[in-house]
Amino acid sequence: MSISLQVVSLFILALPVASVAWTITHEEVVREFRDLCLAKSKTCRRIYERKFFYLFTCEYCFSHYVTAIFLFITRYKLLYPDWRGYLIAGFSLVWVANVYMGIFARIRLDIRKERAEITVEERAVAERVVKAEPAPSTVVDFGITKASQM
Repeated sequence: MSISLQVVSLFILALPVASVAWTITHEEVVREFRDLCLAKSKTCRRIYERKFFYLFTCEYCFSHYVTAIFLFITRYKLLYPDWRGYLIAGFSLVWVANVYMGIFARIRLDIRKERAEITVEERAVAERVVKAEPAPSTVVDFGITKASQM
């Protein structure tokens, strides 16, 4: 496989690694599992148990395991055709996947900030509308008088 194809494969394979790692460590769909792991990572007696449960709460830690699974499935190697290619590919995939997750986290933070600002503005407008006194009733004069009717 050419080096350019290997690099393209690196950036493509990092996408599902990042997606799986982010979903398990951040998304609401597995929140209960993650909360359980977080609690056990603080309360288990043995250090290996605490570390095992912690890896499900940290996207960086978990991305190493997801990468290992993807390397096993795809047999992807980077630069070298032997075990060194797996080693380089593994750490490269973890790094690129974590860059992707960092960018995604920043985008989500910006979106959350914009939503919060919009909510504050909407509340301020609603408060102004509620506090505004009703306009005094006015009589519309169309300029018709008895003199002009004659």
